[in-house]
Amino acid sequence: MRKNSSRSSADFNASVRQQQAIQSGQEIAQSTIKSAQLIAQINQEAAQQMAQAFQEKVTELLKVKNPQEAFELIQAQVLQDAAAQVSEYQSKVAHVMKSNHQELARLAESLIQQSKNDLIHFVNDATANAPAGSEPYASVFKMAFSQALQNFELIRASTADSFANFEKSVENMNHFFEQDSGNARPSNKRHSKR
Repeated sequence: MRKNSSRSSADFNASVRQQQAIQSGQEIAQSTIKSAQLIAQINQEAAQQMAQAFQEKVTELLKVKNPQEAFELIQAQVLQDAAAQVSEYQSKVAHVMKSNHQELARLAESLIQQSKNDLIHFVNDATANAPAGSEPYASVFKMAFSQALQNFELIRASTADSFANFEKSVENMNHFFEQDSGNARPSNKRHSKR
């Protein structure tokens, strides 16, 4: 009777784990789709802004009679504006990617924790139902399993730290480019007064 009860309990637990995996997969897909939609929207807005800026620059360029002045206008204003727009675009895309990463990291963390709990439960069930006389082997197995879990946690923490450092480097680089394009703006105004 006990085996039937534990088998139906194991079947139920497997069904619950399968439902959780399906739900997590759906959440990951939804997060990815949302990010793709946001990036598509950013691309559309960037294309519209570039078309409008291009139209404005062409209108300004047509008003200029002197070729040297036209060259300076293109060099100073158009190129620096383009650099600023690219920087703004990169910043928006990076923000979407970062928020998507955070959502995926949260989901992955949840899945990892659930899998860890399932493994611990499995090992405890297996060692509790071990035949009489196998206690020393079960004890050694549980100790090795516990050590493996600790090593896994150390590796996971190290990986998370490495990724956080990488993410911070990317943020710093984006900040640097934003500052650099911001510094380009004043010279833009100086040339546009001609």
